[in-house]
Amino acid sequence: MDATTAEWLLGPEGQQALGVASAEADPGSVGAAERLRRHWAPEQAAAALGLVALRRRGAAKLGALADELYLTPVGLEQATRPAVSQWRASELAAAGVTSVLDLGCGLGLDALAMRRAGLTVRGVEIDEVTALFAQANTGMEVRVGSAEELAPTLLGPGEAVFVDPARRGDRGRSWRLEDLRPSWDFVTGLMADDRPVVVKLGPGLAHRDLPSGVRAVWVDHGGEVVELSLWSGLWAPGRIAVVMDQGVHTLECLSSKDNVSLGSSVGPELTLSSLTLSTGWFLYEPSGAVIRAGGLGVLAAQLEARPLQEGIAYLAAARAVATPFATAFEVQEVLPWSEKALRGWVREHRVGTLEIKKRGIDIDPAVLRKRLKPSGPNRATVVLTPTAAGAKALIVQRVAP
Repeated sequence: MDATTAEWLLGPEGQQALGVASAEADPGSVGAAERLRRHWAPEQAAAALGLVALRRRGAAKLGALADELYLTPVGLEQATRPAVSQWRASELAAAGVTSVLDLGCGLGLDALAMRRAGLTVRGVEIDEVTALFAQANTGMEVRVGSAEELAPTLLGPGEAVFVDPARRGDRGRSWRLEDLRPSWDFVTGLMADDRPVVVKLGPGLAHRDLPSGVRAVWVDHGGEVVELSLWSGLWAPGRIAVVMDQGVHTLECLSSKDNVSLGSSVGPELTLSSLTLSTGWFLYEPSGAVIRAGGLGVLAAQLEARPLQEGIAYLAAARAVATPFATAFEVQEVLPWSEKALRGWVREHRVGTLEIKKRGIDIDPAVLRKRLKPSGPNRATVVLTPTAAGAKALIVQRVAP
């Protein structure tokens, strides 16, 4: 879509076309395209139908908000989930931030959350169509151009910066630092200033690439680690895990007082001591945010738990402790890991629905499930893991939160 078509879509005639497109059961069908082309040019009909299709697809990620937004395929892919945007906006407001320059604002979903939290926000976006849509989505001023060129002329004294670098190279989505736009050097230069800066990144950034002196926050939403954000200027350095599940839960995994380099790959060490895992024990599967933040030691202390094996992110404890930072399972049986033995167990217990979880065992759960040939009315969960006493197949049952 070009800028001329985007401006048309935002105007009165485009709104009429959107209304007609919204009534189509399948906006991607040939029939829908033919019906809209009776009244509008092919590129205009395609724009209206494409937006309706994106809004329907975006409902899974954005909820009811998707129906109000102007979207692009790339913008939807990179858009922040509303709950995460709202959390970030509330953190900025709580820190006393009042004005934000959003560099690389995309479709403006983070800016929208910040404005709803009472902050003044201006945007910068290099793509003209995306900038038009961001302005329509938020009502804020959006300047078209590169962040590197415009930021020095736009930033006010003490104004906060939010930056979500585009993570796409010539071959599509990329996690390489050299593919970030604006550039990683520009982003780290912003964080070297005294002003408040928040950077949204993909959760897979290597610990060695974390700048020094920043607060690194991994966010788990709905059981999925969705982002890493870096906070500087107003926030003490550290590593934090945030879990969003019927509320927002924060675990401080490393802080400045720990005197640990934030570029280090490990957090507080776990005490690995021999344990005899048996029926009635509890197995904890930590949130991915806790694992990435190096928080296994902190979490283990809270749960009075120990690791099953060095380097394996499962914890075991003699009693269950409620926590939002891990899923708890009660151990019902402990079997030596053997495909033949597990197949016999599945057959004997008439298990037709089998969930397989694993860490540290080189096997594809989907392939293994097929070979185990589950059949019957019962359900089971098995965890394959190394332990201090050798590889085990643990038959477990989830503990209610």
